[in-house]
Amino acid sequence: MAITLVNPGGLPETDVYRQVSIASGTKLVFVAGQVAWGAEGSTVGEGDLAAQVEQCYLNIGTALAEVGGSFGDVAKLTFYVVDWAPDKMPLLLEGVSRAAAKLGVTPIPPATLIGVAALDVPDHLVEIDATAILD
Repeated sequence: MAITLVNPGGLPETDVYRQVSIASGTKLVFVAGQVAWGAEGSTVGEGDLAAQVEQCYLNIGTALAEVGGSFGDVAKLTFYVVDWAPDKMPLLLEGVSRAAAKLGVTPIPPATLIGVAALDVPDHLVEIDATAILD
């Protein structure tokens, strides 16, 4: 695997993700922001942040599989969450946890969370993009 995830001493350690991702691969893969669309193009988990986060992760996994990678190759994620407030964190983490279990990944790579006013489709509550490194 081309990615090593670490929590350096001197930085807060979280159970949810790692602070640093070390890439040793040779091919960068940039996955466009994924929303909670199922394969047929309809929104999965309408009104359910956890379900939408899970679907975004699964979509990233599908995109990476198409180019010979997996979610384990992800070096960095960016979350865009509609109307973000700290009380949404448990739902976000629930979706991450369910998706990580399905994808067989732990720990989760470094991530940035950005609150936004809206996304492309009113039913979408979250969009997640990814950068991956392949050997």
